[in-house]
Amino acid sequence: MHVLGINALFHDPAAALLTDGRIVAAAEEERFSRRKHGKRPVPFSAWEQPEQSARWCLEHAGLTPADLDAVAYSYDPALARPADEMGLHDPWDHLRRQYAREAPHFLAEALPGLDPAKVKFVPHHVAHAASAGPVSPYPDCAVLVLDGRGECGSHLAGRYTNRELTVLGTQRLPDSLGLFYEDLTQHLGFLRSSDEFKVMALASYGTPRFAGRLREYVHADDGGGFRARPVPWAEFVPPRPAGGAWNQDHADLAASAQLCLEETMLDLARWLRERTGEDALTMAGGVALNCVANTRLWRESGFRHVWVQPAAGDAGTALGAAAHVAGQKDTLEPMPTAALGRGWSDAELRAWLDRAAVPYEQPADIAETAAEALAADGIVAWFQGRSEYGPRALGHRSLLAHPGKAENLERLNAVKGREEFRPVAPMVLVERAGEIFDGPLPSPHMLFVHGVAADWKARIPAVVHVDGTARIQTVDRAQEPLVARMIEGFERRTGLPVVVNTSLNTAGRPMVDDPRDALECFGSAPVDLLVLGPFAIRRGKAFA
Repeated sequence: MHVLGINALFHDPAAALLTDGRIVAAAEEERFSRRKHGKRPVPFSAWEQPEQSARWCLEHAGLTPADLDAVAYSYDPALARPADEMGLHDPWDHLRRQYAREAPHFLAEALPGLDPAKVKFVPHHVAHAASAGPVSPYPDCAVLVLDGRGECGSHLAGRYTNRELTVLGTQRLPDSLGLFYEDLTQHLGFLRSSDEFKVMALASYGTPRFAGRLREYVHADDGGGFRARPVPWAEFVPPRPAGGAWNQDHADLAASAQLCLEETMLDLARWLRERTGEDALTMAGGVALNCVANTRLWRESGFRHVWVQPAAGDAGTALGAAAHVAGQKDTLEPMPTAALGRGWSDAELRAWLDRAAVPYEQPADIAETAAEALAADGIVAWFQGRSEYGPRALGHRSLLAHPGKAENLERLNAVKGREEFRPVAPMVLVERAGEIFDGPLPSPHMLFVHGVAADWKARIPAVVHVDGTARIQTVDRAQEPLVARMIEGFERRTGLPVVVNTSLNTAGRPMVDDPRDALECFGSAPVDLLVLGPFAIRRGKAFA
């Protein structure tokens, strides 16, 4: 049984394909179109479908649209209500609902040969839940979904038993933790529905002195739900103009909102733990990308395991919608990896380099070549295997650097054109992580923050955030043997078992996906070495 999942309505359009309950492919449209997040989340763009990612998923599997048994669309317009009835100011939302109703015909036009009758609507938060619980390592688990909005709600709490969902609670709009954080993002001069992670980073520079007042607007209730109504942000701190300098008031407001978010999420998780008695909590929805809050849940909620969908935002609902439909007939297999996107053979990569007419070499061991460059304090663009599904670079489309040089944080942010307060992440072998970092292990998807041991902070200063934490990625050599060899080669040369890892892109652009993207990024950014599969391209030779 072949099921194609589609996310299209709000933002981060994506496609995913399951065959006989197994995840075959998943990719975000932004990686093809080169538009960050695929499109803006406005009603006028709701008709757009993830055409390129959907076609690629089918091509990768050797299928045509006519071969599909079902197409699962991660929104059910029959459940939606007019925006004003839900307390939302969105005067054009009726267009969004209309475009959702017409989605089967839009998809049939985008994928010639598809029967529109095969398109099945899946409730948005059910799709989020199905991207977590049934494809996690835990067939019996609690599931918590938190985002901006779905058809008429912003939250789902439930339980999977043998991968079957029972919904235990929902929160109706206008209360929304996602919209609460989005509104703050905009007030602080960042792009809403895009830059919320910047607010999380900025919060570490502040103190939560506004939290007491903010709790009047945002808090959990006694029944497994919460209140999160619009906040008069300007009464706390004047808005920051886009691109303007931030000050301590802005950081303090971010810290206060972050604390209120964490407290509310923690109350929701504890309620769910009491209701289900499960040991494992699985999470999805854009709010689940808040790795600081995730760590508090891991430490304080009572759950023994916390698993977060790597593509927890709306892109992940393509996978979840497909899993929900496929699971009605097939036994679902756990998500094997986040590397579910495009990849190229060595011969195809060589052909790209030959067409680009850049000088390159094929060393005996590309991992050792990269390790040598990193030990010499070079910045390495690392392009290997299939691209990642979700917003995190996990060793397939990464920028790598030396963690022992404090100035490399500023250097990487300058390379990428990012704000100076943004942290970069450490990549470490899973068997070494426990001696350096305190937090949930393993942590392969970079979705938690970890304390850094006191005797390591001075040794790896580039990856230690201002609050003394790091958002780590653990590397399992059985799954990522090449990355593991690169880290080991770096440690032999430097004594450090950690490498800086950040996404291979520049500010405002999607992560690099294909070889052309990698070459363009290498040509426009001061990167010392591009590793493209087994090939090495050195800046000094390419731009001599």
